[in-house]
Amino acid sequence: MDPQQADEAPVTPHGPAPLSSYGAAPPEEPTRPLAAPTPLYKRIAGPIVAAGVALAKWGAVLIKFKAFTFGASVAVSLAAYAWIWGWKFALGFIVLLFIHEMGHVIALRYMGIPASLPMFIPFLGAFVTMKEQPKTAWHEAVSGIAGPVLGSVGALGCWWYAENTGSQLFMALAYTGFFLNLFNLLPMLPLDGGRTAAAIHPALWVVGLIGLVLLALQTHQPLIWIIIILGAIEAWRRFRGRNTEESRIYYNLTVQQRAIITVAYLGLIVLLVLAQHQTYVKRTF
Repeated sequence: MDPQQADEAPVTPHGPAPLSSYGAAPPEEPTRPLAAPTPLYKRIAGPIVAAGVALAKWGAVLIKFKAFTFGASVAVSLAAYAWIWGWKFALGFIVLLFIHEMGHVIALRYMGIPASLPMFIPFLGAFVTMKEQPKTAWHEAVSGIAGPVLGSVGALGCWWYAENTGSQLFMALAYTGFFLNLFNLLPMLPLDGGRTAAAIHPALWVVGLIGLVLLALQTHQPLIWIIIILGAIEAWRRFRGRNTEESRIYYNLTVQQRAIITVAYLGLIVLLVLAQHQTYVKRTF
């Protein structure tokens, strides 16, 4: 018998049997020996070992699905943004970024393309990774514009709440959300607008490149120069391979598909410009 089971089994001997009418009571049953008590260190170590095994098992699952990495990236970005803007605005900004990126994730997974949870990088935004590339420019455009579409819905929710409560914090978040999604619609890779413009006409990348250069010269933001360099490299790579069979198949969209993307892309830009104008407020929180 296992020592632990022996501890739990009854060990008290039976009491004497009642006397019979004609004789003495039968002899008592022999007492079973008591098991040695389990040392205290073993009682403490057992649960600790079990917890360690469970933590290792579920920790591997968390790492596998990148939940830990996702949480860590959120925490670091939140701390960085809170240091500049305060935790309330920083939290709202993280949520808006998350909604935007989930637009990409939902669209990609709907088209059968595995996509990761968003990963956040302080002052650089967020991104999702794909385990395989889109099969056509149509898929790339749909997944590209899905982020600004869902992100604009998130900003619209902030605007609605601000209008009903008078919250300048949420109004500022709405303005920031509209600006964030509008900036991402610039027709230049690796921005969402560059991926969307690929389904309309790659020549739009030239327009995006000129616009980003002008914006960089005006704002002196290093991030914009990084986008310009990355976008120029990717655009040149695609331009060089434009005459390959794979490239022709990739950009072979129907007239209807190009029309849908064009209307959605230009229409969303107009709506975001108007919404940004309506939600501009001076920060007082």
